[in-house]
Amino acid sequence: YSGVRPLYDDGASKAQEATRDYVVSAKEYDYSLMINIFGGKITTYRRLSETILEHIENFLDKRGKPWTEHSRLPGGEIKVATLSEFEAKLKNKYSFFTNKLIRRLARSYGEISFDIFGDADSLDALGENFGGGLYEAEVQYLINNEWARSSDDILFRRSKLGLILSETEIENLNLFLKKYNTKSQSSENIVPSENKEVLKA
Repeated sequence: YSGVRPLYDDGASKAQEATRDYVVSAKEYDYSLMINIFGGKITTYRRLSETILEHIENFLDKRGKPWTEHSRLPGGEIKVATLSEFEAKLKNKYSFFTNKLIRRLARSYGEISFDIFGDADSLDALGENFGGGLYEAEVQYLINNEWARSSDDILFRRSKLGLILSETEIENLNLFLKKYNTKSQSSENIVPSENKEVLKA
């Protein structure tokens, strides 16, 4: 899997010489604030987030103190020294998980893994299997806690499982989301995947 890094055009003659820093543009339009972010890199996400909040605070005329510098990301409250030890902790709790699934959960969710799967004692207890180690319990967590609305949200924005699931498996997930949306009587529509062309490539 590869990614593309957007660069801000600062007039450099070569892409290699262009700045890797982000540039933020914040403008007010009819009592609304439009913020655009150009460039940047993932290693500066925390500082960039605080910069955006500063613009919002100025617009709303409300102030708060920065607090993220020493805060862990959700799930990062791991109480062991290494990731390998945490994987062993997960495996001890969920011995029926494959090692591949353990690795993905440890890196994606950390301690939140225990909230997602609770006291499940078998794969059957996790609900429907959508393939690639994605089960109904995780899908419900993403819908209820991470605002996932579509299979794209789940398979490409919250994970990269969309790269390995078949079209049939993705369609099964779409059908589940449609039923889930109907049962929850949500006013928001859960939409199907838009990335079938990626799977065919």
